[in-house]
Amino acid sequence: MCETCKGALIGRRDILKFGAAGLLAAAVGSAPGVARAAYGAPTALSPDEALAALKDGNARYAAGPEICAIDLAAQRNAVVAHQAPWATIIGCADSRVPPELIFGGHGLGELFIARNAGNLVDTATLGTVEYGAAVLGSPLIVVLAHTSCGAVAAACKIVTDNATYPGAIGPMIEPILPAALAVQKESGDFVTNAAKESARRTAARLTASDPLLAERASAGSLKIVAAIYDLETGVVAWLE
Repeated sequence: MCETCKGALIGRRDILKFGAAGLLAAAVGSAPGVARAAYGAPTALSPDEALAALKDGNARYAAGPEICAIDLAAQRNAVVAHQAPWATIIGCADSRVPPELIFGGHGLGELFIARNAGNLVDTATLGTVEYGAAVLGSPLIVVLAHTSCGAVAAACKIVTDNATYPGAIGPMIEPILPAALAVQKESGDFVTNAAKESARRTAARLTASDPLLAERASAGSLKIVAAIYDLETGVVAWLE
């Protein structure tokens, strides 16, 4: 195993200990009627610690990405009865943007991920991230866009060329249109600007208008942020 991955794996083992400790205890959510999944304790990481872990992992990935062997069997055994993910990612379905890899090679039980074209939040995705925060205790939600996103590019083509798309593709990308319209006249790459704006708007909407998430964000137990991944450099930029 490479030295980089040895160091990263030590950190992941430390994180997994928070989840493994939960196997010995029974716990329920802070809200009445919301039980912790598998009656295990959530992660002990704060929102800021979880965000720092993602930033550190992406820095490793961008500086020297490697593939090496990790003990997946041990990881599987450690989380078989309980999961305590420390970050939730709303990512694009694009095959070039796997969150587990671009954030430094995270293993089983660490990231709670919902993916669809355009990193959008429909009912299923909203329920997924609510479950991650309210039931599993994940302290961080990242809305992760990326450069050269096909779904965002399609929305931009609707704005510029009144393009149409078959099947459910058109309705699927409709939520991106307001973001594309908002940045249409900005300098720079239209698709990248629209991807950033869409991610920002999604993060802001989750923070402000979803009661389950807004309550936790207001209490400081949950952070919701937007970011964009650069396909060329491998770097995740964090959006204000």
